[in-house]
Amino acid sequence: MALDTNLGDAVGSLHETSGRWIVDAAAEPVRHRVGFISLGVMGAAMAARLTGAWPLLVWNRTAAATEPLAAAGAGVAGSPAEVFARCPVVILMLADERALDDVVRFDGSVDYRGTTVVQMGTVAPAYSSALGERLRAAGGRYVEAPVSGSRQPALEGALIAMVAGDDADVERVTPVLRPMCAQIFRCGAPPDALTMKLAVNTFLITLVSGLAEAFHFAERHRLDPALLERILAAGPMASTVSTSKAAKLAQEDWSVHAAIPDVLKNSRLIVDAARRSATASPLMEVCTQLFAEAERLGHDRDDMAAVVSAIRDRTARGEVRP
Repeated sequence: MALDTNLGDAVGSLHETSGRWIVDAAAEPVRHRVGFISLGVMGAAMAARLTGAWPLLVWNRTAAATEPLAAAGAGVAGSPAEVFARCPVVILMLADERALDDVVRFDGSVDYRGTTVVQMGTVAPAYSSALGERLRAAGGRYVEAPVSGSRQPALEGALIAMVAGDDADVERVTPVLRPMCAQIFRCGAPPDALTMKLAVNTFLITLVSGLAEAFHFAERHRLDPALLERILAAGPMASTVSTSKAAKLAQEDWSVHAAIPDVLKNSRLIVDAARRSATASPLMEVCTQLFAEAERLGHDRDDMAAVVSAIRDRTARGEVRP
């Protein structure tokens, strides 16, 4: 379906009431949908925020992941091509470039004309730029919208979005992003939003790695981890991230909010971008090694706080100096 106006105008049967978007009974929900492709840890939580906010059509490689959303009223597509065919705005929350290549095809099997594609996953900035160029050449529109936050903020609609794209395209998709995001920051043209996301993740990853090292230091000196947690929460360095990850470290709770493999992927993207621009990244070099070691130690399904295992392993092996 071609769409040359703001999505909210095109689907006039949608309107906002008390901060929520609702669908009129006389609407044509089959025609006017937001598409969401890939329902991983983050994607499922984000898509859940859109059910009841917009008429939603979802697709996931593993069909079982669509069942909770279908029960909440979302439609389920049989293929990514169906999502692109039926939805004027399509959100992509795929894991990496390979997954994007599998879904966003340029072999003539998908018509992107009039479709605004919103790429919310974290991929290499250069890849994102190239993808946007190919989509525009195929008649589509492209917006980068990576987010800062993990599964819990996604469930709460408290993500922070960084967006890049033509002004009209950003305006078109902003109402769709609002149920998922507490704040939306414009970053210019692609790939500036993804590059900004890498800068944000540099702080996040070094912060959590430093926090893990602090708990390991306390552990080695036989200090009470629960007391350290309380002191950090009361101090000037406390943040949403530090308090949530400190609780995990104190309780040895590795249930996933941000998984080790995802953080490792992002770490490598940051280091690669730094090297390409001849930028020093000494802390991220070390963090990338630690997350790779944590994954090798069997924490491939655990939260990023489990990076402490790599620090413990270095101590056990006598690697106590750089």
